[in-house]
Amino acid sequence: MKRILMIAVALLPLMLMAQARIGIVNSQQLFDLMPEKAAAEAQLKTMSDRYHAEYELIKSEFDKKFADYQTVAADASTPETIKERRVQELQESDKKMREFERRAANDIAARREALTKPITDKIQAAIRQAGVQGNFDIVLDTAVTPVAYTGPSTVNLMDVVKAILGL
Repeated sequence: MKRILMIAVALLPLMLMAQARIGIVNSQQLFDLMPEKAAAEAQLKTMSDRYHAEYELIKSEFDKKFADYQTVAADASTPETIKERRVQELQESDKKMREFERRAANDIAARREALTKPITDKIQAAIRQAGVQGNFDIVLDTAVTPVAYTGPSTVNLMDVVKAILGL
């Protein structure tokens, strides 16, 4: 009797899962279809291009200082103090260049997050709405969690979500 009860308790989750309504969507495909995506990408490209232009200015200054250093270093009559000062200037310029790269990358990442979050929030709300409307217990996002197999009872909600989003 005890064994039968343990088997019944062990099989209960499986029996409940057999009754669950499961839907699937691909949020990345939805994101790619969103009209707001193009505007966000354009803003990011503009920002990235500005940072790239500024980086090129910083790099050209560094390259000029490096060329000056090479000239000074090749001249045997140049005192060591001047050579050391030029090396320090190069190191400072390199540090500034690396710091600028780091800050630019962080700024671009933050801007990307700020631009894409409203789009992804809109998609998630539409997915939730489709799940509620269809009375689904689970909606899996195949862009996040690859699904190796879906049975005939699994419902692809992409068309429903597209309709909700007006796509």
